[in-house]
Amino acid sequence: MELNDLEIYKIAKEISSDSWNVYKEFDWQTKKIIGDQFITAVDSVGANIAEGFGRFHYLDRNKFNYNARGSLIESLHWLNLLYERNKISVDVYNNLNQNLKKLSIKLNNYITSTKTLKTT
Repeated sequence: MELNDLEIYKIAKEISSDSWNVYKEFDWQTKKIIGDQFITAVDSVGANIAEGFGRFHYLDRNKFNYNARGSLIESLHWLNLLYERNKISVDVYNNLNQNLKKLSIKLNNYITSTKTLKTT
């Protein structure tokens, strides 16, 4: 299996792409205050999934998966602030929120399945 075949990685990349399209429309001040934090957190989800995928031992792999999960929760935090501060529309908020929550479930399932590698 290749990294690009991993469903959670594909979803993370899609969310990053959608988030970048939102970010690039922000004015300079919004980018500086909140946008940079948001895009960094979102991009970190996929980056950590990728790094973990390249690790051999399940504990090492899941260390990065846990980091991905932390970045995902941080992404939700910044997304909520963007919405509360009227920097994104309700449609953008709902789309990204739904996709991040979908990824959260799948990432948790992946972490659980990766733990079973220790017995195989």
